[in-house]
Amino acid sequence: MTVGAKVSTIWYVDVPDPAAALRGHPEPDPGAAQQLASRLYPDLVATPTGPVPLAEAARLDAAGTVHIGSYPGVTVVCGPDLAVPRPSTLPETRVRPTEFAKTYYVASKPDIAWGSFAMWEDGHLTRSFSATPVHIHEDLGLPLVWERPYWAGDFPLKHPAGVLPDPQSLPFHPQQFAEGANREWLGFRYTGVPEGTEIDPKTLTVLGFTVHPPGEGPEVEPPAEVEQAEVEQPAPAPAPAPAPGPVATPAPPPARKGGLLRRYFGF
Repeated sequence: MTVGAKVSTIWYVDVPDPAAALRGHPEPDPGAAQQLASRLYPDLVATPTGPVPLAEAARLDAAGTVHIGSYPGVTVVCGPDLAVPRPSTLPETRVRPTEFAKTYYVASKPDIAWGSFAMWEDGHLTRSFSATPVHIHEDLGLPLVWERPYWAGDFPLKHPAGVLPDPQSLPFHPQQFAEGANREWLGFRYTGVPEGTEIDPKTLTVLGFTVHPPGEGPEVEPPAEVEQAEVEQPAPAPAPAPAPGPVATPAPPPARKGGLLRRYFGF
């Protein structure tokens, strides 16, 4: 992620090829997303805020928000509370809120050159890495096969001309390392132009939610009140002049259907 992608995501996967599932179903299931939001925040209310491209939602960090995409066999959650220095400290409610077999975590912050990734199988942590270029926060489990080129120096850190590298520097950039995990597990990168069969994260949609205590969320405007002005009846036409003869008793004027109509609320 050398060009500065900001990412904070956790994925729940129950299919052998999550990239194929994402390519075939880029639109999420709203009902499943709503159910998971309620499960992740059982004491709060999750109010939908609308769809957002994954490429944008992955970097949002507004407090009290979460974005969820539920696809066949694959679910992603994007939220600011996921960006932690040590992935092993994430609570069980975040690691496995579903019965899906695998959980993948990918996060990065360009402002501090930090990158991180982790994998759980059936809820058990099997690999976790988190670091800045000169400080490793966490390195648990055996390195995976796809990591070999990074540790071998095939993706070295690039330093400005005349700047000596720190002797404790890693042989790769942690953000690029995290990008490699995302590509290996999910079939796409957040940076650069998609290559080959890679997915463009701009084409994947997730659904946003505001999470808040009951009664404290965004107000939903009630139906507009409609007030009808007083309806006036036309004045009665003047009676014709009476014919010569006995004086007729004038008929009483018609009753007025007047008064203000009551306010109504759409019924």
